[in-house]
Amino acid sequence: MKYINASLIIVYLFFVGSCNKWVDYNPHDDFKITDQDYLKSESDYRSMVVSVYTPVQWLNQMVPVGDIASDDAVAGGESASDILPLQQIDDFTVNPVNSTLRDLWQSAYEGINRANYILQYKQTNMAGETIEFAGKDALFGEVYFLRAFYYFSLVKMFGDVPLFTNKRLTLSESRKLTRAPKAEVYVQIEKDLQEAISVLPNVQVQKGRITKYAAQALLGKVYIYQHKHNDAIPVLENIISSKAYSLVEDYASIYLVSGENGPESVFEIQYSNTSPYWNWGGPTRGQGNYAVQQAGVRGISGSAEMPYAPGWSSNLPTKALANNYQAGDQRKDATLLDIEAYKNAHPTYNVTYQVAPYKNTGLYNNKLQPRKGQTSGQIELNYLNNYRTIRYSDVLLMAAEAYNKTGNDLKAQQYVNMVRRRAFKDDAHNIVQTGTALFDAIMNERRLEFAGDGERFFDLVRTGKAATTLSTLGFVAGKHEVFPIPQEEINISNLTQNPNY
Repeated sequence: MKYINASLIIVYLFFVGSCNKWVDYNPHDDFKITDQDYLKSESDYRSMVVSVYTPVQWLNQMVPVGDIASDDAVAGGESASDILPLQQIDDFTVNPVNSTLRDLWQSAYEGINRANYILQYKQTNMAGETIEFAGKDALFGEVYFLRAFYYFSLVKMFGDVPLFTNKRLTLSESRKLTRAPKAEVYVQIEKDLQEAISVLPNVQVQKGRITKYAAQALLGKVYIYQHKHNDAIPVLENIISSKAYSLVEDYASIYLVSGENGPESVFEIQYSNTSPYWNWGGPTRGQGNYAVQQAGVRGISGSAEMPYAPGWSSNLPTKALANNYQAGDQRKDATLLDIEAYKNAHPTYNVTYQVAPYKNTGLYNNKLQPRKGQTSGQIELNYLNNYRTIRYSDVLLMAAEAYNKTGNDLKAQQYVNMVRRRAFKDDAHNIVQTGTALFDAIMNERRLEFAGDGERFFDLVRTGKAATTLSTLGFVAGKHEVFPIPQEEINISNLTQNPNY
């Protein structure tokens, strides 16, 4: 969309600079499709909303970043310079020239620009025509959610960020951006999510589309991040009381392809392998989940029955994480692949592999392991594994946290123990603590439940625990709570940098 308009700007400059022919110029003389041809039908609107979803896929590196910046994982890889942006994040030596951070920033703002573009023409199209159809308001509810999701991703990563909602940016406007206070961005996120909740359906026919419950869950998380626990409780309780979701009995099955969009999935980012498209040069890369290739065991091979495909031995779980699981917790094996133990347990598989060359822990993220037959084209870039971005267990643990912070420990225990009973398949491991001890137990439960899902670092930061937990790893208080604004954006827009970068 915006590329067509950028071309029109170039055409405009050419004609203005060369002659007066521009006054009679018809863009169709040079372009088959122009702005004036968009949004003429229901199909146009629906197709354009799909394009607003697309950049969500490009944010896949937020998950390894959220793990690697914490005590749950290390960057791994082939050497200290392999995927250098993640090495810098791991070692807390990150600087503004970091391609991973740049890609995440640009991907989120691409999504915002696309959302703003279609919202600009919600009432009338570019020709001033009103196109009405059944379900239009609900369709725009998806757009409001997506814009909120993009802004929330940016606030988590960078703190104060540029905020614009009335239209997509032009080239000249992009050079005049300023950073809005984080609190102001949160106000807009809340507004967008409340708008989405008011019009979205409880259930969508097509898997992966945003529902009212997904918007409520994200709003609950946004409240939790701002310590608005009283506000979080009713929106999270709406989801719980609806009984629309349930905890899957077999935790490991959630992360299999067969477990995608299951009864526990509140919001799941969709990936596919149906097209061989790929591009090594940018955040879009392929249509698949790039983080899957990163997490794989280097050089693994074996018999036909051995399910795993080789990867790059990146995003390696730590021994500290492994040691935090209690005996009997089924989440441990589902989350952590001890490759040597796996090899010994399956002698008929004839497993061979290369020991991770750098920062080896002997462990791999089992939730993201590449598996045979689940990619196509450029195999590294087209794995079809979805991200389970918000699960029902997240709703329960956020509700537990909110109740604990507002003095209702009995309700908090009820919800955290629902998650623990699934993990241990008994009542013997129920949490009975109260007060601050209960809060610490809930946060540890989040670590165990969402290890490998990219939540750990952001949970430590939002609860003020990052400085004490990560100090021995190089975390500096007053600096590393947020990542540096990409230098390219500062060069273009003269944005201010985050402190101490």
